Amino acid sequence: MEPAKRDEGYWRRLKEEMVAAAPSLGIDKIGVASADPFSELRARLVRHREKGYESGFEEPDLDKRTNPALLHPEPRSLLSIAVAYPSKLKNAPASEPGKRRGILSRSAWGEDYHHALRRRLEKLAAWLKERVPEARLLSMVDTGELADRAVAERAGIGWSGKNCSIITPEFGSWVYLGEMITDLPLPPDRPIEDGCGDCTRCIDACPTGALVGPGELNARRCISYVTQTKGFVEEELMRKMGNRLYGCDTCQIVCPMNRGVDFRHHEELLPDPETAKPLLRPLLSMGNREFKEKFGRSAAAWRGRKPIQRNALIALGHFRDAESVPDAARVLREDPRPELRAAAAWALGRIGGAEAAEALAAAQHEETDAAVREALERALAACAAESGSR
Repeated sequence: MEPAKRDEGYWRRLKEEMVAAAPSLGIDKIGVASADPFSELRARLVRHREKGYESGFEEPDLDKRTNPALLHPEPRSLLSIAVAYPSKLKNAPASEPGKRRGILSRSAWGEDYHHALRRRLEKLAAWLKERVPEARLLSMVDTGELADRAVAERAGIGWSGKNCSIITPEFGSWVYLGEMITDLPLPPDRPIEDGCGDCTRCIDACPTGALVGPGELNARRCISYVTQTKGFVEEELMRKMGNRLYGCDTCQIVCPMNRGVDFRHHEELLPDPETAKPLLRPLLSMGNREFKEKFGRSAAAWRGRKPIQRNALIALGHFRDAESVPDAARVLREDPRPELRAAAAWALGRIGGAEAAEALAAAQHEETDAAVREALERALAACAAESGSR
């Protein structure tokens, strides 16, 4: 049937059938939005950029982020999909002295969500093509140009919480999002009314104050962003990282809408406890091949092993894990990456003791990198202060 010969009733029925078919496609929730430009969002993004709040991981072209017409020849509607993922780690291994463990954020527990959602969007596209063969469809997940959360909010998937996450009535904020630009004139859904009210638990709980206001995030201070960077980490931020190896869930954990929410019906998204909460010390000597074997299917692998190894050193410093001193000292002595040597120095300074101080002093004679030398000086001062306080 030609598009012009399809009336409003046809598109309404097609949408109803699509919503009914969503579970069979592995989709937990689907919504439809108009393909109009996101003018208000663009203004907010301009202010966001002016304040220096961007992470640098975003699509740099603000017009492409907010105008579907720049990405698709004839955008008529946007489809937003949500897929729920687990929030509880069952049979979690214990973190013990000498066997301390780090933690990945819940979004990285199962299979890389980029792959999981792309498969679902491909199935949805095939389903639509069966019914409208001439349909023109463009799908994207996370790394696409459009802002996932803006599309989801307009499509009625959930409201945009003060923690900058989309919060759904059914699954809380533990959902992955993806979207599709189409030339199909499907009737749009209505946005959901904001359900945060006066609650500010996420803002109050943010470890670094990165949530500078309701729905406003300074990404440069967000622990999730910091764990994914590849360079040196500021002293202030290292002190806030804890044992986080990738991502940060604090603002979602404290959200009342997430209380008791744990959906485990997608097998490929279920976590392997040893991967989600890995031992820290073995990470320090892990090569690329072993890293890919252990973390390759997780979203946490996208930046490679260096950030994870650096974050593992910071976590050992937080634990003040004395048994890890030889491991940190070896990194300080042998690793060619200055970011890791600086993190090792920080960890040794936090752990303290004669063995740590000896390793720091020995490295001071050999180190040529200015930033690492500064880290060594601070770490030695921390050791001396710790020794003097005994």
